[in-house]
Amino acid sequence: MINIRQATPNDLLAMQAVNIACLPENYQMKYYLYHVLSWPQLVFVAEDFSRKIVGYVLAKMEEEPSAQIHGHITSVAVLRSHRKMGIAKKLMLAAHHAMRENFRAEYVSLH
Repeated sequence: MINIRQATPNDLLAMQAVNIACLPENYQMKYYLYHVLSWPQLVFVAEDFSRKIVGYVLAKMEEEPSAQIHGHITSVAVLRSHRKMGIAKKLMLAAHHAMRENFRAEYVSLH
């Protein structure tokens, strides 16, 4: 069973490890910290039955003034061993729901 929950600063090293294992674009720790401190309600992790983090979504709200309030998905990754289980979809839905509920986002873009 996979549990989707909000990330905490204690999860950042594990999130970075998933990023390094999955994606060609890797971020410095300060970038993860910036997201989790600025938009704590928009950063989620997926953990397996042993509480190992197997995926994450890093999201934020648009910082530039705009006519429409909207969010961005900065990064989403799931370990290869846990793919094809709908984890990325669950992470994206959690982030999208949090953007709507907390910030009244009208849409979300993927960068």
